[in-house]
Amino acid sequence: MPSGAKANIGNLPHELTSFVGRRREIAEVRRLLSVSRLVTLTGIGGVGKTRLALRVAADSGRAFDEGVWLVGLAELHDPDRVGDAVSSALHLREGWDAAPETLLEGEFTTRNQLLVLDNCEHLVEPVADLTLTLLRACPELRILATSREPLGIGGEAVLRVPPLTTPETTAVGGGLGHYEAVNLFAERAAMAVPGFAVTEHNQDVVAAICRRLDGLPLAIELAAVRLRVMSVEQILQRLTDRFGVLTSGSRGVPARQQTLQCCIDWSHELCTPAERTMWGRLGVFSGGFKLDAVEAVCTDPLVAGQVVDVVGSLIDKSILIREADCAGAVRYRMLETLRDYATERLQVSGDFGTLLRRHRNWFEHLVLRAESDWISSRQIAWIGCLDAEEQNIRAALQFCLTGPEEADVGLRIAAALYPYWRVRGRAPEGIRWLVQLLAVQDGTPSMGRIKALHVLSVLSGLHGDPEASAFYAARGGALAAQFGDRTTNALMAEAVGHHALITRDPVTACKHFESSLAGFRTDGNLLYRIWSLFGLALASHADGNWIRSQECHHEILTITESRGESIYRGWALWGLAMCARERGEHSRATELVTQGLRLALSGDDRTSATGCIDVLSWIAVDEGAPERAARLMGSTEALTQTVGSPYTIYPNLRLPHDRLEQKARSAIGDRTFETEFRRGLGMRFEDAANYALDAKGPPNTSEEPGPTILTRREQQVAELVAEGLTNKAIAAKLVISQRTAQGHVENILSKLGFTCRAQIAAWMVEQTQGQQS
Repeated sequence: MPSGAKANIGNLPHELTSFVGRRREIAEVRRLLSVSRLVTLTGIGGVGKTRLALRVAADSGRAFDEGVWLVGLAELHDPDRVGDAVSSALHLREGWDAAPETLLEGEFTTRNQLLVLDNCEHLVEPVADLTLTLLRACPELRILATSREPLGIGGEAVLRVPPLTTPETTAVGGGLGHYEAVNLFAERAAMAVPGFAVTEHNQDVVAAICRRLDGLPLAIELAAVRLRVMSVEQILQRLTDRFGVLTSGSRGVPARQQTLQCCIDWSHELCTPAERTMWGRLGVFSGGFKLDAVEAVCTDPLVAGQVVDVVGSLIDKSILIREADCAGAVRYRMLETLRDYATERLQVSGDFGTLLRRHRNWFEHLVLRAESDWISSRQIAWIGCLDAEEQNIRAALQFCLTGPEEADVGLRIAAALYPYWRVRGRAPEGIRWLVQLLAVQDGTPSMGRIKALHVLSVLSGLHGDPEASAFYAARGGALAAQFGDRTTNALMAEAVGHHALITRDPVTACKHFESSLAGFRTDGNLLYRIWSLFGLALASHADGNWIRSQECHHEILTITESRGESIYRGWALWGLAMCARERGEHSRATELVTQGLRLALSGDDRTSATGCIDVLSWIAVDEGAPERAARLMGSTEALTQTVGSPYTIYPNLRLPHDRLEQKARSAIGDRTFETEFRRGLGMRFEDAANYALDAKGPPNTSEEPGPTILTRREQQVAELVAEGLTNKAIAAKLVISQRTAQGHVENILSKLGFTCRAQIAAWMVEQTQGQQS
C-alpha cells in the first residue's frame, strides 16, 4: 500500500522540513514496537525525541488499521487531565456518565492503533497510570512515548535517543557526508542561504560547529539559520566563546544541557532588543497563537508598530514556526524548549503576572464574542476558532483560579463556553472548571455567578447527575431572587425546567420553560431563547402536546434560518422529524432528519448526529428495512459511547427506540440483527453518517438491479472490484481505510442480492455493455 494510503486515519502532522539520519534508531524503535506494546524514547531536551517518534509513527502507519494518533502533553500541567488530553486528541466526546479512562478503554478495546504520547516528563506518574490501564484493557493497542525519563512500568522498552553522529577531530579532511549532524547543518544552511554547501574549504569549520553543539538537532538548526548574517567561521568563534563561560558557571547541569542553553542564549543575544522582548512575552501563549493576539497581549511602546516585522524576524531566526489552521488563517507557535526559555526570562523580568492577565483578558474577550455571535452564519467558524485556541483558553481559566477577583472573570469565560461545550460533548470539562471557579470566587451575588450556576445545573443534568442539577438550580435560584433581575430569574427557571425534563416531569418542565421563554423574549437573548424553546419542545412532546412542540421547533427554525445558524437549526429539524414520523409521514420525516444530519456534519455536532441517525433507524423499521435499521442502531450505539446517550438526557425517547429495535429483531432474527448491528458499531462517524444519508432501504432481490441502485462511492468501489482489486488495494486507490472499503463491498453485495465479488464484476460488465449499446 502506498505510504499515503492511510494519511486520513490519525492526526500526525505533515513534516515541514526533511528528516535527516536516524536510520539505526528508526529500525530499533520499529523492532521494539514489534516485541513490546510500550516503547519510550528518552533523552535530553533538544535531542530530537519528538521528531524521531513522529517519523517512526508515520513509517509504521500501514501496520495499524485504525490509525496513528499523536497526543502532545507539553502544554498540559494538570495531572488529573491526562485522560482528557488523550480523548481530545482522538476527537472523542466525553461520555455523560463515564470517566475519560473508561471512554478510552472503549475506544481502544478491539482496535489496532498506535498512540504517540509526546513530552511526558512532567506528568510521568499520571501518564504511567493511564498507560498501564489502557495496555491491560486493550490488547491491540501499542504506545510510543517520549519523555526525559522512562515511565517505569512493566513491559516498557526504553530507547535513549543519542545526539546525531558528529565527526571526530581526526575525521576532518575526508568525506563528511555520512555524519548526520553535518548533513543536518548542510540541509538547514542551504534553506537559510540557497546555494550553501559543505566543501573542502569549510568542512573543517562545519565539523567543529557540529562537535561544539554535541550533535543536538535543535542547536544545529538554530546555528545553521545564522548563516543569513554570519559566516561559518564567525558562528564557530561565537560558540566557542560562549561555551566556555556557561560551562564554568553551572557544574551541576549535564554538559549537553549546558550546550543547548548556550545555543539558545547565543541566539537570544543576536536578537534586537525588540525581538528579545517579543520572544520573552510570547512565552505566555500555550499551543500557538495568531497575530491579533500578539498585538493585544505583547505590545508596548518598545514594539508598538513593529509587531509584524518583529514576528517575521523571529520566524526567520527559527524562534517561531508559522502554521496554517484548518480555516487557512496563519498561526504561530514556539518549540517547547524555546517557550520554556522565554517563560524563565519573563518571570525574572517581573512582567509575568501582567502578561498573564493580558492573556486572560484577550481570551475572555474572544470567548464572549463567540457567545454573542453564536446565532449567526459565523457559528461554524467560531467553533473552529475555539477548537484552535483550546489550550490558551484552558491556560486563561487556570490563571483565574489564582484569586477571587480573577475567578469572577473565570466564571464569565466558563459560562460563555456553554454552547461550545455542548456541541463538543464536553460537559464534564465544563463542570470541573465551574466547580473550581465557584469555590475560589467569594460568593457575592452577581450576574456572572448566577449564569455560572445555571450552566452548571444544566451540564450536571446532561452528565446524568440529577441531584447535582437540582442543587445548583436551587443555589442559583436563591441568588437570582436576591439579585432581582428578570434575566437571572429566567435563567434559573430554564435550569429548573431542564432538571424536570431529565427527571421525567414534563408538566413541571413545560411550566418553567414557558416562564424562562417569556423572560428571554423580553431581554432579547437569542441563544437562551432558543434553549428554552428547545426544552419546551421536548417537554411538550413528552407531555403529548405535539402542536406546542412543533410551534417551538418552527420558531427555532425561523430564528436560525434567517441568521444562517447551523447547530440549533439541525436540532429543530431532528425534533420536527420525530413529530412527522409519529404522524406516519415517513417521507417528510426522512427529508427533515437528513437535513438535520447534514447540518450536524458541517459543525461536527455528534450529539445531534446521534439523534438524527437513530430517527433514521426508526424510519427504516417503519418502512420494512430491518437490516438497515440494525446497522444504523449499531452506529448510533458507537456514537453514544463517546458523546453520551440521548436517552440519558431525554429519557422519554427510550421507549420508541426499544420497541422498534424489538420489531427489527423479530423481522430478521437475532443473529442477522446482531451481524448488522456489529457492522454499524464498527463504523467511523463519517462513514456512519454517509451510510445514513445514502442508503435508501433494503435490497430488492426480486428485480434485476438497476444501474442507479448504488451510491457514487459504491459505484467507484464496484468498478475497482470488477478490475480485480482487493479491499486493501481499493482502500489505497480511494485513500480510505480497509475497513471502510470492506463495508462498501458488503453494501454492494447486499443491495444487488449477490454473494460473491465475481457477481459484482459480471454485473459491472453488463452495465457497461448496456450503456455502450
